[in-house]
Amino acid sequence: MTLANRLTLLRVALIPVLVLVFYLPYKWSYIASAVIFSLAAATDWLDGYIARKLDQSTPFGAFLDPVADKLMVATALVLLVHLHNDIFFTVAAAVIIGREIAVSALREWMAGLGLRSSVAVNYIGKIKTTAQMAAIIVLLAFDVREYPVMERVGYVLLYVAAALTLWTMVIYLRAAWPALTSDETPSL
Repeated sequence: MTLANRLTLLRVALIPVLVLVFYLPYKWSYIASAVIFSLAAATDWLDGYIARKLDQSTPFGAFLDPVADKLMVATALVLLVHLHNDIFFTVAAAVIIGREIAVSALREWMAGLGLRSSVAVNYIGKIKTTAQMAAIIVLLAFDVREYPVMERVGYVLLYVAAALTLWTMVIYLRAAWPALTSDETPSL
């Protein structure tokens, strides 16, 4: 088990901790939730860096890393939807979660065709991820009843992330379109 894979597993292990801490009946639970999510987000960057730098890339890590990312983000967004109880917030969260599922499935399908590189992560996707992580951290960290300005900052970041989410999904679908519309049956 490589260090990179251990960091990815840590991210998965932090998910139930995030949920538990989020629902604790203490004033500090929001900031603690944000710290836990921030730690998980840092392991997302760090595990990839270590895997590349120390040549620790493994098939298990290549599988688990994106799954861990999606699980952590989806869990945090579901917690925040419960907290904010707002239709626009819910739609933005659903767009982000739905896109993550669709693009993950698209990447997997394209990999089966030997065309995974045509739907590789792009620069706009990295900006989307940054906005998404920042939005989640801000929205987890601050009790919206006490910090309404931070709630607005978090909402703006989330809506930017949702817009970039749609944009990147269109980019990935356009890149995959020739394979998606081909009459040939993919060999799996």
